[in-house]
Amino acid sequence: QVELVESGGGSVQAGGSLRLSCAASRNIYSSNCMGWFRQAPGKEREGVATINRNNGRTDYADSVKGRFTISQDNVASRAYLQMNSLNPEDTAMYYCAAGSPSRGVFALCPVVPSEYAHWGQGTQVTVSS
Repeated sequence: QVELVESGGGSVQAGGSLRLSCAASRNIYSSNCMGWFRQAPGKEREGVATINRNNGRTDYADSVKGRFTISQDNVASRAYLQMNSLNPEDTAMYYCAAGSPSRGVFALCPVVPSEYAHWGQGTQVTVSS
C-alpha cells in the first residue's frame, strides 16, 4: 500500500498562485505514475496533471495547460503541482494519486482517475474572485 499526504492548499485570490506538495511512502517505487486530481462540490473527480516517475513525462488536462506544472523529486519521493493564474473555477479538493496504469513503464500517464489505485486525503484549494 502506498501512502500519500498532500499539503499546500489554501485560499487565494484570482490570479494568484499556490504550490501543492505530495509526500509518498517508500513503496512509491512500485508505482510508475503520480498525478494530481480534483473534485469540486457536486462534480465528478477529474484529472489535472500526471507525471511518469521513470522518465518525467508529463500530461495535463486542457483546462490547466500553460498554468499548472507538475514536477517530482524522486529522491524525496515527492510530487508537486505549481498552480499559477488561478481562477474561481479551480476551486476544489485536490488529491494526489499513484499507480501503474497498463500503458508501459515509460508511457504518458493517463489523466484519468480510474487508472490510479492509491490516493491521499486531499487538500482544499479555494480561489475567490
